[in-house]
Amino acid sequence: MGSRILTMKRQAAELGRIRTGYSRPNPRPDKGPIPVKSKTFILTSHSRDYVAAAAELYGGRVEQWTPQRQSVAQWRVITEAPELRAILPAGDVLNQSYELWGGGGCERRCDGVTEQITRRPCVCLAKYGEEWHKRPPTQVCRPTSRIGVFLPDLPDLGVWRLETKSYYAADVLAGGLDTVLQATGGTGMLPVRMWIEQRTAVREGKTKQFQVVMLVPALPKLRHALSGPISTAAALDPASLDRPAIETAPVAVPDYAAEARQCETVQAAREVWRRANRAGHVDPKGTDDLSRELIRIADDIERGVDTQTGEVDDQDDDAGPDDDGVYDVEVVDDQGDDEPPTAYPSAAWPEVAAPGGGGR
Repeated sequence: MGSRILTMKRQAAELGRIRTGYSRPNPRPDKGPIPVKSKTFILTSHSRDYVAAAAELYGGRVEQWTPQRQSVAQWRVITEAPELRAILPAGDVLNQSYELWGGGGCERRCDGVTEQITRRPCVCLAKYGEEWHKRPPTQVCRPTSRIGVFLPDLPDLGVWRLETKSYYAADVLAGGLDTVLQATGGTGMLPVRMWIEQRTAVREGKTKQFQVVMLVPALPKLRHALSGPISTAAALDPASLDRPAIETAPVAVPDYAAEARQCETVQAAREVWRRANRAGHVDPKGTDDLSRELIRIADDIERGVDTQTGEVDDQDDDAGPDDDGVYDVEVVDDQGDDEPPTAYPSAAWPEVAAPGGGGR
């Protein structure tokens, strides 16, 4: 059995990223690139094959692209699809923090109370007060939300990381995800729909435009999202949760008693019980009602009683004793465990037959 490093996160491989914006060159050479808010998601990856598959599925054109402050080229596609269908892995997959990035990488990472790198109290809060998040991103940390999702219709097993630096999107993502996690306990996968909404808000007399990444359960009804974990099959095909169960017609049980009444010998009647036993319609010990009925029919045949009318057949001389008071005993060939010995009383034969013919 394998062993693991206990401190490892064991996260799935990251195949690419899902972005909400891009940049275009600035016509002024002394200025940096111009950021553009996208109405649809942008998928980027080091693998051209992944991006090409995404372009075929979601529309858009594959192009080579180099992220800012990096030297290694990647591939990207600005999709044309209004939304993405994805699957959330099990567990709490949302990672949020206030971050400040510079030329040397991440300079500050804060949870709103404590700056994690230096372990000091929140720098932005101490410097600018409760409304610090309204200041330009060049002055304060930016709320950064990351969430890894599966895109089930793209190749390979791994996650695509959605990243947004919107203050409002951070709040919406956390609220929606926490509601689902509370219901499911985070123990199963969940299908979701994702899209970008352009919103406006008035702050201090000024109209502000911003983006919100919407992420909601992609299930036929809300109750499916709140009723606990769903199976992996349902996560891949959410519509199956609302399909009616396929009703199977009940299997008709043969009328074994009627068959036994047509038998002319005890052995034939016992064979009817054996067939019922092999089909699982009688108890192997013969204690159920059908077994008792078949035993009674076999006894009637043995005593010369007409199983249809209940009358005794007086013409059956073999049913009575001979001149010496001895009853005639039927003699049959030994056929192995499948045939119970005829010397046993008829009331005991189901129990005797069970290990042989009844059990096979």
